[in-house]
Amino acid sequence: MKKTLLIVGCGDIARRTAPLLQKHYRILGLCRNVEHFSQLKSYGITPIYGDLDDPKSLEKLAGIAQRILHLAPPPNHGLHDWRTKHLLSALSKRTKKLGPILPQRFLYISTSGVYGNCDGKLIDETHPVRPENARALRRVDAEKHIRSWGKRNRVTVSILRVPGIYAADRLPLNRLREGLPALLATEDSYTNHIHADDLARIICAAFQFAKPNRIYHTSDDSHLKMGDYFDLVADIFDYPYPPRISRTEAEQRISPIMFSFMKESRRLENMRMKKELHVRLLYPTVRHGVEAARAVK
Repeated sequence: MKKTLLIVGCGDIARRTAPLLQKHYRILGLCRNVEHFSQLKSYGITPIYGDLDDPKSLEKLAGIAQRILHLAPPPNHGLHDWRTKHLLSALSKRTKKLGPILPQRFLYISTSGVYGNCDGKLIDETHPVRPENARALRRVDAEKHIRSWGKRNRVTVSILRVPGIYAADRLPLNRLREGLPALLATEDSYTNHIHADDLARIICAAFQFAKPNRIYHTSDDSHLKMGDYFDLVADIFDYPYPPRISRTEAEQRISPIMFSFMKESRRLENMRMKKELHVRLLYPTVRHGVEAARAVK
């Protein structure tokens, strides 16, 4: 009999992951938009109504699944992720007949933004977190609560720290069309990437091989600065290169959210992912993935 897996956060990555998991799991998906239910069904996901901002709507989750895939983002404001707290509380509730039935595995999809700026250093999963904005602080808050909850309840918890996700439909083509600037090469920051299809495969591998209370980087083998990434996409799609400007000028001309990414420079070590999760990437570098995207356009 198949185990049941609950996906929390049924966006693009969930829809890429679900077909890969169907062979081994009965898949449920928590969703607050009923208009999306039919689409989720087409991906093999049985939708369940629930809203992480409304704890009462989550009461049915107690004992519902042996596996949890938490893909939902934190709220857009504040320093804490109360959505994750609501989820953990719902999963810990007692069922009417059997008492508390906790999941056996919990996989959380976090972000590499928890490290803040590392001045371009190559870092592994033991590097201390130093969140530099509220967005990253909320992710650190979620990670802490999930790991503590897992230890307390003897649930196997694993965390994937994910960098910039790209795919054929997630490329900066509009940015290039609009001629938005990038930083001068001498002032630019390193960025990290993973193809959406590779992330889906890594998630599947994590459910099979991830160690308890373990963190994994889900980055490809590229070591690109952000402007070089834009130039690479421009080259492959025959777009003009973005103009380069200084960091001082960028702070005036670029949106605060985008500039916050430009201020953080780091390179992610991915050997733990490869060795422990036995992952072999479909797109080991951004060039591989962007060239594949161009081939189908």
